[in-house]
Amino acid sequence: MSLDKETVAKIAHLARIHVPQQDLEPLAGELSKILDWVEQLNRVDTEGVAPMTSVVAMPARWRADAVTDGGYPDDVLANAPEAEHGFYTVPKVME
Repeated sequence: MSLDKETVAKIAHLARIHVPQQDLEPLAGELSKILDWVEQLNRVDTEGVAPMTSVVAMPARWRADAVTDGGYPDDVLANAPEAEHGFYTVPKVME
């Protein structure tokens, strides 16, 4: 998959990342290589291969699911720049 400068600029805008104009072309090449590599991985036959979480088979460690901290939301919200109705207030990120 090949990306052009305009597509990279749009991706950077959506990600809220400033990319200087002179860096768009090299970045487009790098991103295209990454996407080509992912496409190559998609062609690998993984039928019958079990998913793994580690290269060494080991059991997962379990712990008790217990609340060990909390119960003071007012103290936590005291650190927030803005809070409303017991929740953090954050700027809108999706248009």
